[in-house]
Amino acid sequence: MEWKGLPGCQNVTCTECDFSSAITEYYDKHHVRIRAERREEVSPWSSTFEMFPYFLAQIGPPGIALQSMNGVIKIKVSPPEENQVRKMWLTPLDFKYKVVLWENSSNSEFRSQSIFPTDIIDDLAPDTTYCLKVQATLPLELREGLFSPIRCIKTTRKVNDLLCATNLRILALNMEFHLHWANRYKQHVSYNVQYLIGYLKKLHDDYSVKWLNVHGCENITDTQCNFSSIITTTSGSYYLRVQAINEYNRSCLSNEVKVDPLITNQIGPPRVKLDISNALLHIQISPPGGSESEVMRDYYDLSYRVLYWKNSSNNEFFLFQEEIKVKEIKQTIGSISDLAPSTLYCVKVQAFSEAYNKSGHFSKGECIKTPGDKILPLIILATFVIALIAVFLVAVPLVFALYQAYSKIKYVFFPSCQPPLNIEGFGGQLFSSPYLLTAEEPIENCSVIETIITEEVNQIVFKDYKHSKQSSRDSGNYSNDDNTSGSKVSEEMLEKETV
Repeated sequence: MEWKGLPGCQNVTCTECDFSSAITEYYDKHHVRIRAERREEVSPWSSTFEMFPYFLAQIGPPGIALQSMNGVIKIKVSPPEENQVRKMWLTPLDFKYKVVLWENSSNSEFRSQSIFPTDIIDDLAPDTTYCLKVQATLPLELREGLFSPIRCIKTTRKVNDLLCATNLRILALNMEFHLHWANRYKQHVSYNVQYLIGYLKKLHDDYSVKWLNVHGCENITDTQCNFSSIITTTSGSYYLRVQAINEYNRSCLSNEVKVDPLITNQIGPPRVKLDISNALLHIQISPPGGSESEVMRDYYDLSYRVLYWKNSSNNEFFLFQEEIKVKEIKQTIGSISDLAPSTLYCVKVQAFSEAYNKSGHFSKGECIKTPGDKILPLIILATFVIALIAVFLVAVPLVFALYQAYSKIKYVFFPSCQPPLNIEGFGGQLFSSPYLLTAEEPIENCSVIETIITEEVNQIVFKDYKHSKQSSRDSGNYSNDDNTSGSKVSEEMLEKETV
C-alpha cells in the first residue's frame, strides 16, 4: 500500500483538517493515519482508520426560500450540495423534505409535516409570525440530514373570495372517478377542472405552468366532473383543482386535492349468480366493475367474503346475526355444502383487498331454494308397500276364515235344497235341516179293507207307492229301522192285494 500526504493537512497546528479535495471516489474504501512532529522529533504513526466516504458523510442542510401570500406560506426548498461543483448525492429526487413549524411565541407547539420541494403551507392563523426549519432525508437508506437555518415569516389575511370553488371532494367507485365541489357565487360562473401529474411536484422545477385541463370539464356550469380519462396509471398520484371564471373573466383557483387511484377508489359490489346441483350451492362471482375491469381484478388482488344464511319467517338477516355463516374464497367460483333440503338460502358477497386493507360494498342479496330430500319419499313408499303387504297377509286368511264360517252357517241354517213334499207332510212335521235330528214318530200299521180294486186304481196306487219309496230312499237321513220294516210290510200287503 502506497501512502500519500493529504493536501491541506500538512504541518497543521489544530486538531482538524478538511481533505474533501482529496476524495475522488465516494464509494471506495480509504485508509487514513496521523502522526505528530515537533522540530526534529517524530511520533510513530497512529492506528489506521478505514472509511467509505459515502456512508460516513452526513447529509447537509437544504436551502429554503419563503413567501407569504393570501394567508399561506409558499416555500421553495433547494437540495443539499446545490451550489457545489462535485456532488456526493447524485440523485436529488431521492430526497424527501420535512418541515418543522411553530409560532414565534413562548408557549408555541411544534408542527411537523412532509413537503415537496415547492409547496404551500396552509391552515395558518392570519397576521401571525411563524418560524420554521427544513430537513432533507433519504428514507430508503434511513438517513436524516442536518436542519436548515431557522427562518421566520409573518402571514397575511386570507381573502374570502366567493367566486372560488370550495369543499372539493372525490367520489370514486370501481375506478370511475368524479370530482364534486360547492359553488358560493350567486351570479353566472363557469369552471375549468385542471390536473397535475404527481411526480412533477417532486421536481425542484416550477410546476405552476404544467397544470392541464381535464377533457370534457372545460367551461362547464355543473359542479361535478368525471375525470376518469386522466387516470392512465395506478402507480402514481394526481392533483386536481378548479378554476372558477365569472362573467367579467375574473378567475379564482381552489385548493388542491390529491388522488391516489388505488387508495382513493372504493370497491363496489360484485355480481352474484347462484345454482344448486349435487347437494351443493354453487356461487359464481363477477368482479366489481365487470369482467373487463382488469385493474380491479389484478392490482387489488381481490378476495371474496361470502355471507349465507337460511331465510325463513323467523330468521331475518339483520335480526339474527348469529345465524349468518361466513366463508372467504380467492376464486370467483365457490360452493357451499351441508345444505338442508327444501330450504331457502340467501347469499351476499363482498370483495376485499388485503394488500390495500380495503373492503368493498356487499352485493344485493340473492336467494335460491334447495330441492326436497329424495330419501324421504323412498322411505314413505317403502313403508306403504310393507304395510300393504302386512295388511294383505293378515286380511286374506281372515277373510277366508270368515267366508268358510259363513258357508257352514248358511249350509246348516239356510240350506239351498228343500225336502220333498210327501216327506214334508208326514206327521205334519216340517224339516228345515237334514242334519237336525227329529223325535221318532209313532208308526201306524194299516191294512186295506177294500178287497176289490180295479187294475187302473191299483196301478195308480202302486205308482204313488213307488214314488214314495224312492223319495224315502233319497232321504235316508230321515228314516229309521222301524220305518223301514213298516214300509216292507206295507209293500208285501199291497203286492198280495194286487195279485
